[in-house]
Amino acid sequence: MMSLTITPWLIIGFVGQVLFTGRFVVQWIASERARRSVVPLTFWVFSIAGGVTLLAYAIYREDPVFIFGQAAGLLIYARNLYFVIRERLGRTPVVVPAEGGRGSDTAA
Repeated sequence: MMSLTITPWLIIGFVGQVLFTGRFVVQWIASERARRSVVPLTFWVFSIAGGVTLLAYAIYREDPVFIFGQAAGLLIYARNLYFVIRERLGRTPVVVPAEGGRGSDTAA
């Protein structure tokens, strides 16, 4: 039988996992309320909070696979949060479809 010693780092790891898993609960509830699939701002906040906490735990554990996975994910979550905030502030560029292989990412 496995013995479990509760340490502050074990608690940090579990808190990170609860935050990270909580993002799916938040997304599920928001989608049910909207009656369509949505990704609310809170999803990205939970993703970053859980990711940072799990990254700290991974560094403590000195697990390079876990560290790489969490660090890479954090970059994606931060970038998506940036897009959401930028859109809410009305700073989203208009995307123009490319014609004939050439196009612009923003409207002039």
